[in-house]
Amino acid sequence: MTLPLTVTGPAVALSDMAADLGSSVAAAQWVQNAYGVTFAACLLAAGGLADRFGRRRVLLTGLALFCLMSLVCTVATSMLLVDVARAVQGVGAAGVLTSGAAILAASFQGPARAQAFGVLGGSFGCGLALGPLTAGALVSAGSWRAVFAINVVVGIVVLALARFIPESRNPVASRVDWGGAATFSGSLGLLALMFVEGPARGWLTPAALGSLAGAVALMVAFVLVELRVEHPMFDLSLFRRPTFIVVVCQPFTITFGFVVLLVYLPPYFQGVGGHSATEAGALLLPLTVPVFLVPLVAGRIAARIPLRVMLAASSALIAVGSLWLMTLQPDASWTNLAGPLLVFGVGVGSAFGVMDNAAVSVAPVERAGMASGIFNTMRITGESVAIAGAAALLASLTLRDLDDRAPSLSGNARDLAGEATQGRIDGALDSVPAGQRQYALDAAAHGLTSAMHTAFLLLAGLALLGAITTYAVIRDREFDDAAETAPETAEAAAAAGGGTAEPDPAGA
Repeated sequence: MTLPLTVTGPAVALSDMAADLGSSVAAAQWVQNAYGVTFAACLLAAGGLADRFGRRRVLLTGLALFCLMSLVCTVATSMLLVDVARAVQGVGAAGVLTSGAAILAASFQGPARAQAFGVLGGSFGCGLALGPLTAGALVSAGSWRAVFAINVVVGIVVLALARFIPESRNPVASRVDWGGAATFSGSLGLLALMFVEGPARGWLTPAALGSLAGAVALMVAFVLVELRVEHPMFDLSLFRRPTFIVVVCQPFTITFGFVVLLVYLPPYFQGVGGHSATEAGALLLPLTVPVFLVPLVAGRIAARIPLRVMLAASSALIAVGSLWLMTLQPDASWTNLAGPLLVFGVGVGSAFGVMDNAAVSVAPVERAGMASGIFNTMRITGESVAIAGAAALLASLTLRDLDDRAPSLSGNARDLAGEATQGRIDGALDSVPAGQRQYALDAAAHGLTSAMHTAFLLLAGLALLGAITTYAVIRDREFDDAAETAPETAEAAAAAGGGTAEPDPAGA
């Protein structure tokens, strides 16, 4: 629950945070990007560490690091310190998510596992559902610092309870693939840098092009490392199976658009919409509440219908909701937004938990850490790319619309586009002559709204492609085969001298 809160909470608080710390648009973007990049980049390594050294040990270590960095964000006096703490916080979050999912996979089998991952999806949905509204209330009642302080409180409680979880590990786990982790992390970081530098300095500048070239080079290096290392953290041979490819790519069609809405609708409502932080959070309830409630029953539904039908239907609902959202306007009321956001939210909620279970069900239980790591790497990578890419897309499209619609604002257009995307349009208007401010506000609102419509259209196309591909490619019998071989695998592991739920003598 705390992990999704660290995505949605700062999105609502970002405007107040940037104003308080005197941050630029680029520095403010790294509050989200730094967390997402390290979160995604460290998941595979965390999965390997959890399998080798113990899932509970990695869970506790990740939780402690996560809480400590939340405390640093709470007391930070500069945006640079917040950005650095967020990057380290992402490392802790990677340990929590990967080891937690692996613990569930090792503890449950069959229908019970589906229900357990339904609860996991529900907890994620709870954090996402409460995130915008809770953050808005905290910002309005106190300060943006309270958004990070609440993670400290919740994290301490979870730390106290997590010590009672039985230790489990993969008895034949190998050493961690640090070469793969380094090249993957570097590639993802440079990709995020490109998305930040592109709108700020221009897409054809040396900074943007160099970042893109470096990202591609490091990704090629990552593939070469994984093909040559004896025990890769990202087993590329699994990608010979079409079902596995589609399952681990589900986050790109399911959560990609969801994160874009969670991160960029609140600034839109607060900026050109003129709503308070609390009102912006409340406007998102039709989107977030289904993501909390639907996963609680989605696991039971998935046990009765083919998995490909379940996931394809989820993507189809997201496509419908995305197209419906093209009616969005700055003055849209809750009733105008409830319909499309509800459809979108039901689509996402029906896949949460089901996706996680599908990912770990295609691998032997003793390799649950790697399976969870690969899936969640794809999930968080998709979210990171979505956050950085959407910011670049929205800012670039808004700037182009401003240049076309209001050429008299050319000197202020870039600042207006960037600040409007971050929900800080009032700050950008201060540099516009008093007589042109209303004109500039209207032009920026139109440009950002048009950019949002384009983003929704792209999300609809991606979700529709995902629905068709999922239904056509996934073979449910492959999950049945994995379930049938799981007991044999466990017996083999025990015969080899280990198990998946052995006691930890160190008590760590």
